[in-house]
Amino acid sequence: MRYAKCIIIPDDAGLHPVDRRIANHPDISRDLLHNVNLLADESIVTIYQFSGDRGALESILEESPMVHKYQLSGVDDAIHAYMHVEADDRLVSLLSMLKKFEFIFDTPMEFTRRGGLRVTVIGDVQSFQKAIPDVPDGIRLKLLKTGSYEPNTDRLFSQLTDRQQEILQTAVDMGYYDVPRAVTHDDIGDELGCTGGTVGGHLRKIESTLLSQIVP
Repeated sequence: MRYAKCIIIPDDAGLHPVDRRIANHPDISRDLLHNVNLLADESIVTIYQFSGDRGALESILEESPMVHKYQLSGVDDAIHAYMHVEADDRLVSLLSMLKKFEFIFDTPMEFTRRGGLRVTVIGDVQSFQKAIPDVPDGIRLKLLKTGSYEPNTDRLFSQLTDRQQEILQTAVDMGYYDVPRAVTHDDIGDELGCTGGTVGGHLRKIESTLLSQIVP
């Protein structure tokens, strides 16, 4: 069993009109895509994780004729959104290609700062090679890494945003989790160019995210 880690990079039209409208809103951040499924009628169900203005997100979903239904939930700054949206040719083509070659997404998938979607696809080597010509027009795949697939802690780390990963990695490297503790929030903030309070807030959210996945 092999994996390919890559970034899905759509052109300005995006992966889906609803996704594009959310991406263009200055007060909403797309953080993670926890699941996406193509239904028999070629409509699509997804589970997103957003941060930012919940009211603005609700307005977009309420006003879009392509949204069949949605539900929002979440704690702190995280907004989890279940959405059932109308079919769109580009995303349907991409998901149909993945289904054709029997690929599996290792979730969650992470949105990059430039609007791409970082994904890990699990399958076999021959399928990866055969699938490239079937990638829909307007979508580019940037291959990052391939190898033998073994579930590990990368899956937990990938649930964090880019900024959270940077802060956690810096905290570990500087000795924040050593016993005794080697640095303070302010020390980490000085290294990253932010306040100690910002570091502390991020670390609390990081710890909540990771520990909730570990404790049964």
